[in-house]
Amino acid sequence: MALALVAVLAVACTAGEAAPRSDRPLVAPTDAGPSGEATPPADPVALAVDSQRGGEHVVARGGADAVYNYGPTLITDGGTVRMWWCSQYGSAPPAGDDILYAEADRPEGPFSGPGGGSVPAVFSGNPGGFDAMHTCDPSVLRVDGTYYLYYTGAAGDHAHRNAIGVATSQDGLHWKRVTDGPIVTQAGDTIRDNTYGVGQPAAVYLDGWFYLMFTDTTGQAAGWNGAGQFVLRSPDPLFATTVEALGPDGFTAVESTAAPRTRSVVDAFSADLMWVDALSAFAIAHQTADGTRLTFWNRDFTAQPYLPVVIPTTWEEGPGLVRQPDGHAPTSTEDVCGRVPFDVVHATVIGRADAPTDLRHYGLDVHGIDGCGRPDQALAVLDGVAMPSPVRTMDLVVGGRVVRVDRRSVATALADRVLDERVPSLDEVPVAARLGAGARAVSAEGRGVGFVLDDTLWPVSSAEAVAANDSQVEVIGPDQWDAYPKGPTLGQ
Repeated sequence: MALALVAVLAVACTAGEAAPRSDRPLVAPTDAGPSGEATPPADPVALAVDSQRGGEHVVARGGADAVYNYGPTLITDGGTVRMWWCSQYGSAPPAGDDILYAEADRPEGPFSGPGGGSVPAVFSGNPGGFDAMHTCDPSVLRVDGTYYLYYTGAAGDHAHRNAIGVATSQDGLHWKRVTDGPIVTQAGDTIRDNTYGVGQPAAVYLDGWFYLMFTDTTGQAAGWNGAGQFVLRSPDPLFATTVEALGPDGFTAVESTAAPRTRSVVDAFSADLMWVDALSAFAIAHQTADGTRLTFWNRDFTAQPYLPVVIPTTWEEGPGLVRQPDGHAPTSTEDVCGRVPFDVVHATVIGRADAPTDLRHYGLDVHGIDGCGRPDQALAVLDGVAMPSPVRTMDLVVGGRVVRVDRRSVATALADRVLDERVPSLDEVPVAARLGAGARAVSAEGRGVGFVLDDTLWPVSSAEAVAANDSQVEVIGPDQWDAYPKGPTLGQ
């Protein structure tokens, strides 16, 4: 709900959208060259786009007593598109915002509750907590088998001093708060008419770091109306230790998440964040007058390597990019190295209680890129992909490594997808391990199953792959399992 400069509604957790102050691209700061001297960044590249899609129908909404539907987060998870969003169910106490859940087999829906049933509320207010009445604006990641839900919380029926909390889950449906209070509160760097505070988080996991982008209307670098997006990162998903804040000079260590907000990466209240491996860039989705704008930043937010791309949409509130579980862009089913799909879901109209609702899907593809031209970039883009090796076996890319698999049936069971032709840049990557027919497999109570390859244990999520490899599973103790050096998990 537009709470920036208009009347406050009973929904506390949405800061609203502001028209951009300018349509010109942001000016990127200079990069430091090899000698340490400042050098001008390369001119941003214009990306080719096609395959514009979506907008024809509503893809999801809550049940009959849902007051509104907005602020979605979506991940592709094992062939299913999973979506969480903000609504308000009278049947889900306490009164206030709830987070709903639905799923579909594609971004254009239709979305329904688990098993095709009604759409449930899976997370609601916590009486007595900072989020006693409102939980909203979800952003969901899955890292090492654990789901993380970052969300906006508010204690009462008001629209100020919101804060960001976190909960965890093993299935994305049953959530547990893991801190007694919020992990990010308003900085209070300056006083503005917009007293919304902190919220609307967007999380990404990249190179061992959890990145958290969010609104803070009290931030020093926020716009005159409170608009602005700030970024923190930490290897700790709770952001309790080793926190770094993005400022004018890049990321710097800070004592806590309450450090001054000295740099905003985009002029917006509601935005979503995604890492695009094929472009080696972050993409920020946010509202403009002509639709959903994708603004690109390099890994350190020091330069904008590409000109913005606009997905023509009918806007009302809260973009949700379709992402992989770690917050990275999905790979194209048409051309994994040369094309990137950008799909977004957001509210499109104002409904009951003057609130945004009617979630619709829009999208387009960026194409004509060389996403696998460098070996390091290819390893990131092709994660979970198998293809022919040079020696009549199969190569599986997993966790930045190449595993050579003797049997195609095993590689197929372990891969998200299988290519018929090899990507040439992988010829420069050494093989980390070889999975031969009948390779030793072990299991331990509470640990799962894994292949032991050259004294390294590679956990396996696919029982089908173990059977297809004709591997006999040996039962070992948990201590033996834990003593092995571990490779990345094999399988979807």
